[in-house]
Amino acid sequence: MKVGVPTEIKPDEYRVSLTPAGARELADHGHEVLVQAGAGEGSAISDADYETQGARILPDAEGVFAEAEMVLGVKEPQPREVAMLHEGQLLFTYLHLAPDPELTRALVGSGATCVAYETVEDARGRLPLLAPMSEVAGKIATQAGAFMLEKPLGGRGVLLGGVPGVPAATVLVIGGGVVGMNAAFIAIGMEADVFVFERSLDRLRELDLAFAGRASTVYSSTLAIEEMLPQADLVIGAVLIHGARAPNVVTREQLGLMKERAVLVDVSIDQGGCFETSRPTTHSDPTFEVDGITHYCVTNMPGAVPITATYALTNATLPYVLALADHGLDGAIERDPGLELGVNVRGGEVVNPAVAAAVAG
Repeated sequence: MKVGVPTEIKPDEYRVSLTPAGARELADHGHEVLVQAGAGEGSAISDADYETQGARILPDAEGVFAEAEMVLGVKEPQPREVAMLHEGQLLFTYLHLAPDPELTRALVGSGATCVAYETVEDARGRLPLLAPMSEVAGKIATQAGAFMLEKPLGGRGVLLGGVPGVPAATVLVIGGGVVGMNAAFIAIGMEADVFVFERSLDRLRELDLAFAGRASTVYSSTLAIEEMLPQADLVIGAVLIHGARAPNVVTREQLGLMKERAVLVDVSIDQGGCFETSRPTTHSDPTFEVDGITHYCVTNMPGAVPITATYALTNATLPYVLALADHGLDGAIERDPGLELGVNVRGGEVVNPAVAAAVAG
C-alpha cells in the first residue's frame, strides 16, 4: 500500500503523523511511504531522516494525496486538504467531527473512508489513540493555566504553588480521565491545592490511590462545582464523551461566582468545549476574556510540544497503521473489532453512531 504523510497546515501545528521509525516499519512490511517535503521540520525531523528509512519525498501535498491509498494526518483536514481527497482513499487522523457538521458533510462528499484516531477503542473500551495526546494536553493545560494566571498575561497574579506563609492557588479539574489525571499530577507537582471532579465512583477510587492523598477527589455534580467555583483560581475542563459533543459543565451565569481574572482552560474544545463560553483559539492568540474570566481554548495544545507529541503519537498509531496497510480496513477490523468504532465516514455516510447523533443534532 502507498501511505502518504502530508505536512500539517492547521495554524500553529508542528506535529507530523509519522516518524522515521514508522516509515521504516512500513517499508519493512513492503509498503511505500510518501512524505511531503518538509513535513517533519516542525518536529525536528529532516527529509533525509525519512529517506534513510526508505520513504520517498514528494514536493507538495497534491502529489501525496494523488498517489496515496492511505493518508495519515494529525489534525482534522483543512478545506484545501478535503478537496484533495478522492473516492476509495483511506484517511486516518484525528477528526473530532461532533462539533463540526460542515467538515462532516465535506468528508461525506469526498467519497473517502475516514477513520478517526479519537474514537478507536481497545478491548477494555479505552481510547488508545487519544490517550497519548490526552496525556500531553493534560500536562500542558496546567502549565498554560499557571502561566495565564500571571498578571502580565491578564491573570490574577497568583503563583500556583504559593510560598511559605502565602497559600497556594486552588485548581479545579473537572473530569478524571487521562487528561484530568495528568493535569492534576502537574498541579500537584507545582504544589497547588487540587480538587478533581469525576462522576464514576470506580474512577474516583483509582484517582484517590494514584494521588496518594495529595489531591481531593469530588463526586461531580452541578452543586459541587458551584460550591467550589468561588475558591478557584484555575479551572481545567477535561470532560469527554466518546465521539460526542462535550457537555457544558460551567455556564456563563456561573462565571459570576468566580474570582476576577481567574483562568479557565478547556481541553475539551476539540469536541465543542465543556464551558458554555468557550470558543476555539490558537497558540498565536490563545486567550480571550468573558465577564472578567480568562479563557484558554487552544484546539491543538500538544502541537506546542511537537517533538514529544509526534513520537508519542506514532508510538500509539503505528500498530494500527501497519494493520490497515497489511490487511486493508475490513481485514484490520476483523483482527481488531475496536477499530470499527474509529470509522466515522464510509460509503458516503456517517457510520459512527455517536458522531452521527451529534452532527444530526
